[in-house]
Amino acid sequence: MWPYPTMIAHRGGGTTAPENTLAALAAGLRHGYRAVEFDVMLSRDGIGVVIHDADFGRTVPGSGSVPDTDAFDLVKRDAGGWFGAAFAGEPVPLFVPFAEYCKAHGIWMNVEIKPAPGHDEATGRWVAGTVRTLFARETDSAGLPLLSSFSTAALRAARAAAPELPRAILFGALPPDWEGQARELGVVAVHADHRRLTPALAQAVKSAGFGLFCYTVNDPARARTLLDWGVDALCTDRIDLLPADFI
Repeated sequence: MWPYPTMIAHRGGGTTAPENTLAALAAGLRHGYRAVEFDVMLSRDGIGVVIHDADFGRTVPGSGSVPDTDAFDLVKRDAGGWFGAAFAGEPVPLFVPFAEYCKAHGIWMNVEIKPAPGHDEATGRWVAGTVRTLFARETDSAGLPLLSSFSTAALRAARAAAPELPRAILFGALPPDWEGQARELGVVAVHADHRRLTPALAQAVKSAGFGLFCYTVNDPARARTLLDWGVDALCTDRIDLLPADFI
């Protein structure tokens, strides 16, 4: 039902490094994490980059947005200086070398398809097609990245582009029709905000045959409670507090 790791580093390195960067992956490895969640969005010229926000200003300084900027220009922007001087100049990563780094270091990936507004289908199609190419020789299904998204349009496009890749649907609070959406999209897992989950909802997801993943869990006591409810996996910012072998 859930063949993947239990503990997953949120956006690479959690609070120990700038999110969605190669430095974050390296930080996760130093803490023993070999499973990561990160976001992929398309640049103006249709290339996947690893970044969470469509608009600049939080992790990338200046004005503008990802969908209005070519990848060549995006990778020259500083995605680390906001976190600390030691990371100044850390670039916005392209998805392909980021994924290749994960493959080379044995890091399992939960790839969140994060489309900028109006780019749902194109982003889902690009991510799924690119992952299919990168993992064409993977014989163990548990080694394949899990593609997740809040966008049902992106998930449908991903399924059309690479139906063999596992997918998961993201929710905040589970809506009344969560199971219908999950079955219509053919997902293997449901991802939910742990703050809006209850023991009954957790049991319902598990009883329906889906894997259950929660975000973003930063307290060890809460992590233990969720695992006791039957939650399969957690992503965390506090990779310094929650070890990769926390079970």
